[in-house]
Amino acid sequence: MKRLYRSSNERMLGGVLGGLAEYFNIDATIVRLVFIVGLFMSAFTLLFVYIVAIFIIPDEREIH
Repeated sequence: MKRLYRSSNERMLGGVLGGLAEYFNIDATIVRLVFIVGLFMSAFTLLFVYIVAIFIIPDEREIH
């Protein structure tokens, strides 16, 4: 079963983007670049979403 979690392998800050990349089976760098572009286009609303996701999405180490 596929689960979304914060990555411990592809972690830079909170591991949210690395976890999304692992969930969708794409390169984490692409997810990070899309996030940065979206960050500026959304007037930093995505930053708030990222911070909330850190608290909502469980850490990979908690699952395994």
